[in-house]
Amino acid sequence: MNLQARTRADYQRCLDYLKPIQDIPLARLDRALVVRIRDKAAVAHRRRFGNYVKTVLSILFAWGAERGYTDRNPAEKLRNIRRQKGAPEANRPWSDEERHVVLDAAPAHIQSAIALMMFTGLAPKDALRLPRPFYKEGEIATRRSKTGEPVFWPAPAALVDVLSTSPCHDAVTLCANSFGRPWTESGFRASWRKVRSRLEKEGRIGPSLTLYGLRHTVAVILRESGADERTIADALGQKTIEMARHYAKGADLKRKMRGVVADFDVEVNRRRTKIVKPT
Repeated sequence: MNLQARTRADYQRCLDYLKPIQDIPLARLDRALVVRIRDKAAVAHRRRFGNYVKTVLSILFAWGAERGYTDRNPAEKLRNIRRQKGAPEANRPWSDEERHVVLDAAPAHIQSAIALMMFTGLAPKDALRLPRPFYKEGEIATRRSKTGEPVFWPAPAALVDVLSTSPCHDAVTLCANSFGRPWTESGFRASWRKVRSRLEKEGRIGPSLTLYGLRHTVAVILRESGADERTIADALGQKTIEMARHYAKGADLKRKMRGVVADFDVEVNRRRTKIVKPT
């Protein structure tokens, strides 16, 4: 299968967890057992992992059904474990104040990468690996590594300002570490973690800021500005609008709806004036 390294690693982690039952024929696993396996995995390694184990089991059943090892898929259409009400949302959008605080506080070599994620919605991996030639004449043209979908962003003025003042380097990537070399994902996350921890202790940002939360931030801003789900999906390099809907969840639509209702009010009144009462 042509899978990204991160996806292969996630699958392998689930398969390693399922090793104790690897000798059980697929045909002997029923829906109730899959639910117990999912729930046990969630207790041991959190809700997301439990849901991922269920997904991997569904893939295995589909593989087995095609080859005659089983005639059903008990994991198919099985619901995920829902996030508890009131639990903090993973990868929450950053507030406007948090974005300004982080950009002002981050060292220059970290600032450029964060700005790239913040003002384009690129995932951390794609932002850190973006080749220098892919940013040309104030525009970014690339493809999302996870989906292969094209991403085109005329760079906002704020991003242009940050990139124009970033430290000079000879790396093949647009962003580079303090040694002028391409970032590794682990290296950048370690550097970002130090900045985030310091700002949290100082009370200048809220808890649980993540780099991936910047994709949600871009989606929310686009949604609040009136962009439709297909536009948001194109901006984020998503094939379908379902993930765009997920990323834009929580957008404050008051400004958009005020404009919508204002236009509606004008149109309704215009139509009313056309009504001719019978004599």
